[in-house]
Amino acid sequence: MKKHLNTLFVTTQGAYLAKEGETIAVRIEKEVRLRLPIHTISGIVCFGNVGCSPFLMGFCAEKGVGVSFLSEHGRFLARVQGPVSGNILLRREQYRRADDPGTCADLTRCLLTGKIANSRTVLQRVIRDHGDKIAADEVGFAVKRLNNYLEILDGDHDLDTLRGFEGDAAHVYFRVFNHLIVAQKEHFAFAERNRRPPLDNVNALLSFIYTLLVHDIRSALEVVGLDPAVGFLHRDRPGRPGLALDIMEEFRPFLADRLVLSLINLRKVQGKGFTKSETGAVTMNDETRKTVLVSYQERKQEEIFHPFIEEKVTVGILFHIQAMLMARYLRGDLDGYPPFIWK
Repeated sequence: MKKHLNTLFVTTQGAYLAKEGETIAVRIEKEVRLRLPIHTISGIVCFGNVGCSPFLMGFCAEKGVGVSFLSEHGRFLARVQGPVSGNILLRREQYRRADDPGTCADLTRCLLTGKIANSRTVLQRVIRDHGDKIAADEVGFAVKRLNNYLEILDGDHDLDTLRGFEGDAAHVYFRVFNHLIVAQKEHFAFAERNRRPPLDNVNALLSFIYTLLVHDIRSALEVVGLDPAVGFLHRDRPGRPGLALDIMEEFRPFLADRLVLSLINLRKVQGKGFTKSETGAVTMNDETRKTVLVSYQERKQEEIFHPFIEEKVTVGILFHIQAMLMARYLRGDLDGYPPFIWK
């Protein structure tokens, strides 16, 4: 089983990353503040005004460590990676399958089963743990609605119909999401999902963590030799990692949404850590962003039982397992793609 490796997140403005032997050196004001051996890192994510030497970027490309550059507030800018890995025959099969409406519908059905089942479990867990603090009847009704969508998915539907089900199920889920927030309501009220830009503190957290998820899943897909840009649920669009977004769907509720709820309900983040601009866009300050990144890394190190491979693994390895299962399905080694379903 693949060993879990950490991602290096660099948020200090003005930091500069350089190669020193087999290590990555992080310099701040010309002083080395951190050294990390390259073999302990799975990826590097730089936020804002963070520099990286050409020699280090070449070294990372050679070692299979992707380097991503994001704006200070988490918007994706660019990514540096080495030669494409994996069997070209696998990618050609991926492209063929992506052009087949039947395959797209079958895979979308699997992906949505994982997403909706995990969304349902998030709601059920909150009812179990905080039933006396929330509108349990309303959340319980949403659980029943999601159960209905899971039953509907078993039918024979085309891709556009399945996409419609996904949108409807997401609306049911997010309509009760505000009930899942049981602390700091004055600063973390949630009305609806919005992005580009996020217009409230909760959406700022969701969008930021979704960005981190996409980075990790994209890296996992590249490791197994799949093209992150060519998906089945998400339509092709220049610059969009469609397959990474596809697989992210099953992880949104389980990892990202739960982490946001924990950060708020356990008061790890506070209202003072967010700022609203004149345009209405909400951003996090540096301290809050670091808190989120540390919590995300800690969550990835937790262990969980994977129902398909029947092993205990760290959460951070789940992305690689699902990428591997997707590759096996596309090669014909599996009859269907088994999504990760949290129980």
